[in-house]
Amino acid sequence: MAKTRSSDVADDRTGQGDKADKGDMAGPQEIDRHAWVALAITTLVAFLVVVDVSVVNVAFPSIRADLGASDTALAWIISGYNISVATFLLISGRLADSLGRKRVFLPGVVVFMIGSLASGLAPNVELLIAARVLQAVGGAILMPASLAVVLPEFPFSRRSMAIGVWGAMGSLGAAFGPALGSLLINIGGWRYIFLINVPICVIVFVTGRRSLRESSDPAATGRMDLIGVPVGTVSVALLMLAIIQGESWGLTDGRTIGLVIAGLALLPILIWRSARHPEPLLQLDLFRSRTFSATSIGVSLYSMAFTAGFLLNSLLLQDLWDLSVVQTGLALSPAPILASIVSVPAGRWADRFGHRWLLGLGSSMCGASFLWYRLVLGAEPAVWTWFLVGSLALGLGVGLSIASWFSAAVSDVNPARFGVANATLRTIQQVFYAVGISVVIALLASTVDTDQLLGFQRGWTWAFVMYFASAAVIMTRFPSGSSTQRSAQ
Repeated sequence: MAKTRSSDVADDRTGQGDKADKGDMAGPQEIDRHAWVALAITTLVAFLVVVDVSVVNVAFPSIRADLGASDTALAWIISGYNISVATFLLISGRLADSLGRKRVFLPGVVVFMIGSLASGLAPNVELLIAARVLQAVGGAILMPASLAVVLPEFPFSRRSMAIGVWGAMGSLGAAFGPALGSLLINIGGWRYIFLINVPICVIVFVTGRRSLRESSDPAATGRMDLIGVPVGTVSVALLMLAIIQGESWGLTDGRTIGLVIAGLALLPILIWRSARHPEPLLQLDLFRSRTFSATSIGVSLYSMAFTAGFLLNSLLLQDLWDLSVVQTGLALSPAPILASIVSVPAGRWADRFGHRWLLGLGSSMCGASFLWYRLVLGAEPAVWTWFLVGSLALGLGVGLSIASWFSAAVSDVNPARFGVANATLRTIQQVFYAVGISVVIALLASTVDTDQLLGFQRGWTWAFVMYFASAAVIMTRFPSGSSTQRSAQ
């Protein structure tokens, strides 16, 4: 295991290293080899986790045929993953900052690897769902730590660039997930989409154990809120279950309403405990930061359009325009590919000019793309003409914004709290992803027996309204200038 430099530990534990970075505005700051190795490891993990979400959609027909799975069971292969990720993100971020980011990241990689192996070997759909839940727990453990372990390695003025690279790999995962899934299924069947993770996780674990350096919150005592942690975890799980099951039960079903009431009833207890416990699950003081609170509101609105919008486009291509899986994958690829290209320089632009206008422009372009769909698309296929125009605008908007949300959230946050800040924002993101998907599915279902195109038009309207609202929030509430410029004032 590589030794951690004493000066790095001292800087991270006292916060003085970060202050020096903030104050150093003269000339470029060098980035050493350890930083690039750490970034490579964490971006590879981000790629894996995102791929494993998008690739499952392509495998549904093969899994149904092989395991005799019902549509409800197939839905739970994704739903179980999403609920588990959202449920465990907060506690994982808290553990990463308290116990050490590397100490949490590496076991997360192992759990994700075991979940992937179990998914690939599952003999029936019940065990596949259980394995996917285990895989999601691993993803929830390693994702907050993956970003938190790498950011202290970079100078303050270069961190948005690092997050841009990290986010770009996520975009690549979304872009190539369907194509990679189709290739692996053709080679060896649906099990390969999970089994391919195993050797990659081994490489990440071995390299990370030797190359990553430890960092943590110096104020953390290691104690946990024995009331707030289970209350908060159960609250998020109940709300996610209500949102996801509400799609099939109905929003007015007694079970859906009961889960929502139970989940919301626990939130005041979580907030009360978080305001009083020295090691709370939810760091309320993060929301006192104007940058973090504005980002949280903006990303909530943005998230309700993001996954819902991609779902709309996928269903449009397959259900309304009757494209094959391969044709759909090709048609959806330009937006994520362009997003991955733009994400890296977007991080540098955020470091130099700040996040307000970058996020505002990105969200506005995403909104404009769905407004375009609403105005010009019809029942007749127009994949490589009008649809492509909107997709390119969407890709550019996503590239400017998707990774920048996370760098904006932590731009004024103490490095000691990178893990919990990242986990908090990701939990918000996951919950509102589910809300957006539920709304869009309800809108599509409302016209399934009358005018199918009308359902898509209503969905596109929902998406562009949410994106424009997100842009308005970030441009009016987020402070101007870069974090370095704000710290020098």
